[in-house]
Amino acid sequence: MPAQTRPAVGRAAALAAFLTALAVCAGNAVARTFPFGPERRGVNDLANQFVPYHAHLWDLLHGRGDGGLLLNWQSGWGTSFLPDLGTYLGSPFALLVALFPREDIEYAVHAVTVLKTAAAAAAMTVALLRLRPGPWWAAAVLGASYGLCGWSVIEATYNPMWLDGLIAFPLLCLVGEWVRRGRRPLVGPLVVALCWVGNFYTAYMATIGAALVLLVRLAAARELRVRVVVRAVVTVLLGIGLAAPVLVPVFLGSTHAYPGWTNEFQPAGWADFLARLLPATYDFSTPAAFLGTGTLLLAGALLFHREVPRRERWLWAGFAVAVALSLQWAPTHLVWHVFATPNGSPYRQTFVLSGVLVLAAWTGLSYGWPGRRALLGGVGVVAAAGVGAVASELVTGWSYPLFALGLAAAAGALWLAARGGPPVVAAVLLAGALVGQAAATTAYADRARLGRLDDYPAWGAEQDRRTEALTEADGWPAYRTDSGREQITGNEPLLFGGQGAAYYSSHTPSVLTTTLASLGGGWTSRGRNLQSLDNPVTDALFAVGARWRGDALVRTGPVLPLVTVRPEGAAEPRYGASPFRNQEMLLGASVYTLPGKGAACPVGSEVFLWAPDFRGTARLGAGGAPVRMSGEMPKRRAAMTSLGVQGTAGTEVVLTGDRGRDHEVGCLDRQRLTAAVEGLRAKAATSIDVTGGGIRAELPPGTKGTVVVAAPRIAGWTCEGRPADAYGGLVALRADGRTSVSCDFRPPGLRAGLGLGACAAVLLCGWARWRGGRGRRPSAQPPARAEVRAEALARTG
Repeated sequence: MPAQTRPAVGRAAALAAFLTALAVCAGNAVARTFPFGPERRGVNDLANQFVPYHAHLWDLLHGRGDGGLLLNWQSGWGTSFLPDLGTYLGSPFALLVALFPREDIEYAVHAVTVLKTAAAAAAMTVALLRLRPGPWWAAAVLGASYGLCGWSVIEATYNPMWLDGLIAFPLLCLVGEWVRRGRRPLVGPLVVALCWVGNFYTAYMATIGAALVLLVRLAAARELRVRVVVRAVVTVLLGIGLAAPVLVPVFLGSTHAYPGWTNEFQPAGWADFLARLLPATYDFSTPAAFLGTGTLLLAGALLFHREVPRRERWLWAGFAVAVALSLQWAPTHLVWHVFATPNGSPYRQTFVLSGVLVLAAWTGLSYGWPGRRALLGGVGVVAAAGVGAVASELVTGWSYPLFALGLAAAAGALWLAARGGPPVVAAVLLAGALVGQAAATTAYADRARLGRLDDYPAWGAEQDRRTEALTEADGWPAYRTDSGREQITGNEPLLFGGQGAAYYSSHTPSVLTTTLASLGGGWTSRGRNLQSLDNPVTDALFAVGARWRGDALVRTGPVLPLVTVRPEGAAEPRYGASPFRNQEMLLGASVYTLPGKGAACPVGSEVFLWAPDFRGTARLGAGGAPVRMSGEMPKRRAAMTSLGVQGTAGTEVVLTGDRGRDHEVGCLDRQRLTAAVEGLRAKAATSIDVTGGGIRAELPPGTKGTVVVAAPRIAGWTCEGRPADAYGGLVALRADGRTSVSCDFRPPGLRAGLGLGACAAVLLCGWARWRGGRGRRPSAQPPARAEVRAEALARTG
């Protein structure tokens, strides 16, 4: 692009970002959704993962978090953090949360989400103007339509990590253009690396889309050459290599994770597919393809635009149709999703289709405003899509009125522009139609999500009180403080503080899930969302000295330190079907009586119920306090729970509801538990030092037996220079008379990732030097007639 058009690029990007932020915030305000009203914004993964993870990042950046970049001591009794960092917090935008107060973390995440959406619009606008010149304000509107696509304001808004893929697609298209022209051999791989670190999952999809865009552009210009393809492949591989220090641990973290569930892909009906192009529709299992009627009109007009070379018209039109069809065909669906149907929304690649349609619309517009023939053709294509959606139940009462008004406004704007009318009028019509439709779609989705997804309360006075209580009681590492069994989100330790068992991630380790389940723990999300286990035995074993229970903080009974020693000759626990017996094996003492079904616990013992598949109410006797249990295996597993102290002989457990497949009652003798704990404390570590990458402890002189660390033995632990042993799923090593022990944690793949990153950096420097040393520049070719007209249009538009 000529140098004199660079200010126009900046103006266009700024306008696109403004329109995008305006529409998103206006839609939130209309729906009265946080932060513009009382309606809750926190649904599903937004409240369960993204807000807590950003809160933990805030703590780390301000030196307040327990752990570091490698090890997270707050979740799951000690888990690997680098895979979670690379998955949920890899975006540079995440660092902005540090600028907000800790109690305003939800405001911070909302601001980051809006900024990402606006950045995606600005990036697409710049990409459009760099790929082909044209009217800067029209590029801004098209860029904003990309940032405001249905996938963005409906799906990614509560999965903010996906928005990094929305930004990545236009950036990678720019990289493709540099590759095509043989420019920026050093910057290109750096941009690829940034995109893949931001969010590898959507960056993978964006890379596929950008590669296809490059091939289409090369074919349209008859420049398809092997050397260009080789440059592209090398650029992408070097960029991915630079990102390897994050990508390899993320990948291996997924391989060690507890398996989720598998789905069979079912393509959406075509009426529903077309309906999602309309404004104000919502559905979880169809592609959120809304893009704004003006963009659809320009994309539909491309085939009828005679100023566009025939080859280019058919290539772009065919490309857009092929991408749309690829969303519906199972083999290509798997390719888009890294060969695994995702849990949840099966159309996560929809943003690429939106980007392709925007590029197709811009390609036609860059050759000149569509004439009457092209305009009528585009209206016909868009109207046909609207008619095809009539049979869909997803269409709402607002969909067609907004669709019709947007089509009329866009057609009027293009008609005026083609006849030399005032650009400001055309710009207002196009931008106004887009902002109105996008705001309405955002508002409708905000309301619809609350009725269809799990929602969680916003931060308020109660959360402040809970956080303050947990902070005041914190005694880490002498003991853990647990945020409680009755959870608001799946990652409460990260949000409220403490060091509990609760943890929710796509990287939840299999060993953590199976160990916690063996001890009576509960879960949701088929084992990926682990719940705190409120039980005196596990509290003692895992050094939980204080926990939130009900609406207050309580001190638990006597607990063990983080590092204990099991006697020499003690057999490693081999867990069986009974969590009560499993707890006793890990403790090394008998503390439960199991009365069997139809029998009652001894008077004075605490009654615990284990019924993982039970859904209903449990109580101790007819007059006991009811306890709600929500088992529904395998999706939900009810945790072992206390029903109170046995006060009267013969009182049995009463279950009301779906009994499920099995249940067991255990009667805890607190005196025996106290004796067992005191016996282990006598030979436990005398001092403990915990860091962000491991744990060190001093032992009594002459210690023999097995040293056990109260942390799950996830992959990556080494003790005294060798892989750690396991004792009942926990980190362990032989004492052998040591007076001190040291265990360190390194996420699997970190060393290999650093090595690959270093190699990629060396190769990149060599590649850039070789490219620069050749001294080759693209040959100066006279611009084609159509490009001259487009540049003239850009200067006068």
